[in-house]
Amino acid sequence: MKKITISLLLAFLLVPFTLCAQQVTITVSNPSDDPRQELVEVDANLVFMYLGLSEGSPIRVINAVRQEVPYQLTHNKHLLIDASVRPHGEARFTIVPGQPRPFTPVVYGRQYPERVDDIAWENDRGAYRLYGPALQRSGERAFGNDVWTKNTPDLVVEQRYALELSNHAAIVALREAGNTAAADSLEELTTYHFDHGYGLDCYKVGPSLGCGAPALMDDGKIVFPYCYTQYEILDNGPLRFTVSLTYETKDFNGDKLTEHRLLSLDKGSNFNRQTVWYEGATKPIDVASGVVIHNEDTTSVLMENNFVLYADPTDNPNGQNFQIYVGVVFPYDSVETLRVPNEGAANGINGHALVVRRGVQPGEKVTYYWGSAWSKYDCRNFLEWMVRVTALYQHLDNPLKVVVEKK
Repeated sequence: MKKITISLLLAFLLVPFTLCAQQVTITVSNPSDDPRQELVEVDANLVFMYLGLSEGSPIRVINAVRQEVPYQLTHNKHLLIDASVRPHGEARFTIVPGQPRPFTPVVYGRQYPERVDDIAWENDRGAYRLYGPALQRSGERAFGNDVWTKNTPDLVVEQRYALELSNHAAIVALREAGNTAAADSLEELTTYHFDHGYGLDCYKVGPSLGCGAPALMDDGKIVFPYCYTQYEILDNGPLRFTVSLTYETKDFNGDKLTEHRLLSLDKGSNFNRQTVWYEGATKPIDVASGVVIHNEDTTSVLMENNFVLYADPTDNPNGQNFQIYVGVVFPYDSVETLRVPNEGAANGINGHALVVRRGVQPGEKVTYYWGSAWSKYDCRNFLEWMVRVTALYQHLDNPLKVVVEKK
């Protein structure tokens, strides 16, 4: 009995010290003159090592006012935390072992085989989709990225697809029966091409890069990609969505090139981060991305040294009477911007505003940013959109600093 009592006493005395040892402090400092709110990446392996836990064990992240906050463990061993930091200030978080409480996801995406293999994803700023092999087999020529507007931080894409697709057959049946008025009425109530109070799909892609798709350049001409052939979703919220994509191998200047993309979207960001590389290249290539310029507005384009911006007039400028702001940003010095016309302005496409990085070496990966905003939501005018791009550059040049300490 005495031996048991001493053992229990020792265990009791050791508990506080064990708990104190199993705590990690994250300090995020802002070296800039601007207030910042963005996701920071912490070395997850270091955190688990300091805590004495196996990789992927449940943890809790606590802010300075003792509130538990969302986090995410990514496929590449990062711990994501959404940090808000005053100019030249610091934000501190404490990480402890324990089961986290559930948090509402802010980003989400998946493949939609029920809609010709679309891959669609969203965050609290906007939504996007790209097209898959089922659409390519149909013969429809849609090469680029689509933009869906939204004016709510809630996830809405799943609901849009469900509402649209569940009523499509009924609308077709009404039209075939000659009941056009009823078909139109049902379509207006259910299609995602109408705004039902939280945004819509009114961006035209067609045979273009849409917003931000990559392309090869050949003697001043765009070599358009088609639809992906393989994909893998690597991260799916609550703070970041990441998908890996592989495209069909094509002949290009004597090489057989297979395009690969790694695409991610973070909470709070107007911009997707995309890395593209071409397997099989044996010589330097020119890699471009940009935005489609539509015939309805050929002047609302801004082209600087390493970014292009456009106020897209939507697929119905007179009816919608708003703009979708789109842009592509290459964070490199050795790039150029140019405008490439579309012969005959066919399919409603006047051309493209491009950023081009020339002489990309075999095996080299090109990382850039592309995204959007809506004039009925978070960027009320083009000037605000320009400010978003300026802020992106400043944040890339002067990142938040993260220090991990064991306590």
